[in-house]
Amino acid sequence: MIAALLRQITAPETAQHLAALAAGAPASAPVSLCLDLPGQETDWLSLLPAGQPWWYRARPAHGEYRLAIGHALQVASAGDNRFAALDGAFAGFCQDWRRNGPALAFSGFAFAADNAAPLPNALVAIPTLLLECRAGRCTLTLSTPAGRLSQAQAEWPTLLAARPATKAAKTLPARPEPLAEQAWMARVVAALRDIGKGSLAKVVLTRCRPIEGSAPFAAGDILARLNAQQPASVVYAHGNGAQVFLGASPERLVAKNGRQVRIDALAGTAWPGSLALADDKNRHEQSLVVRAVVEALSPLCDGAPQVGAVEEHAAGQLRHWRSRIVGTARPDSSLFDVVRALHPTPAVGGFPSAVARAWLAAHGEQRHAWYSGGFGILTPDGDGEFSVALRSALLDGNKALLQAGAGIVAGSDPVQELAEIEAKFGTLRAALSDDTLQADRGNRRA
Repeated sequence: MIAALLRQITAPETAQHLAALAAGAPASAPVSLCLDLPGQETDWLSLLPAGQPWWYRARPAHGEYRLAIGHALQVASAGDNRFAALDGAFAGFCQDWRRNGPALAFSGFAFAADNAAPLPNALVAIPTLLLECRAGRCTLTLSTPAGRLSQAQAEWPTLLAARPATKAAKTLPARPEPLAEQAWMARVVAALRDIGKGSLAKVVLTRCRPIEGSAPFAAGDILARLNAQQPASVVYAHGNGAQVFLGASPERLVAKNGRQVRIDALAGTAWPGSLALADDKNRHEQSLVVRAVVEALSPLCDGAPQVGAVEEHAAGQLRHWRSRIVGTARPDSSLFDVVRALHPTPAVGGFPSAVARAWLAAHGEQRHAWYSGGFGILTPDGDGEFSVALRSALLDGNKALLQAGAGIVAGSDPVQELAEIEAKFGTLRAALSDDTLQADRGNRRA
């Protein structure tokens, strides 16, 4: 595979096509050349790099896999105006983007506007190399600023250096966390008290679970298991050269295609052995998300958004309620405008949104990397899609930090909410290594 890619990158006609695209372009203008890769149907996970930034996004059920290596151009932002800053910077990239076909940028952002470690709070990047497989057709897109064309052509082959073999990691037994569990349930009780007073209707509380491996965790192996376990989800990852943030999300924040925007209002959770998904608590939780999404989206649309029927959506061993919402965006509404209006939805923050965010800040809520923020792709034409970054893990060598949350509404049971989070942890724990499930069973027997 690597040999075929190198032949494409170093072929004389590739250099000629790139020069033609870059002719007369400003030095800072992105230049992207898309090349066909016949006979290479793959998920690209064998090419995950080390020591440099990369992005991965897959929708296995749709036969769609993307791996992006390196950054040709990037912009990061933070603070209350982070989405407007990214919107303006990306629009600047697109103004002079020279390309022979489709091209993409990747983006991710944190839940809160002030969280800045270990990933940038909000980031947009045009990748240097983009490998795609969609419906059996594979392509390679090479990108660089026009002013760096000659240097980039010399650097591209180094991004595909052979990857050393890695030792499979086994998860080590987790330590009991009775004090942390008690503290979390006390927060649930505090939330229920304020919900009972009418201060707010819902708040989402999260927990972290540190996991240690016998060797450094291999992101490619974990992503392959997530692809197999949750083919209907969006499997995503971003590596910064040291840490890797990855997960599998069942929830689309927004997809924009022309003026059409599509949103998933997803909430309520059930799992084997839990209460029925159709109980009043889950129904109420999902209705709050629908209401908030429609209210936030309406000012950006021509006409009222259309709400689809409530349906059951499976995500691995978990099940949720989902309503699909479709609207027609005003001509002046960009993808980032819609993201700014929607985030955070009650599915990850609470309701009303501003009150829930203030409650979380006052009660010491901490969310790491981009958990419960967003992960997405953007096109130069203004289209794109963001998923809510859920069911995630932050990998750092042989350490993994899992994070999951539960929505607290009137009628929530603290013990049941803790069990929900454990079920969500199980999604990632089952993907960390082949031995995870057996280790968990052994711990329970002990």
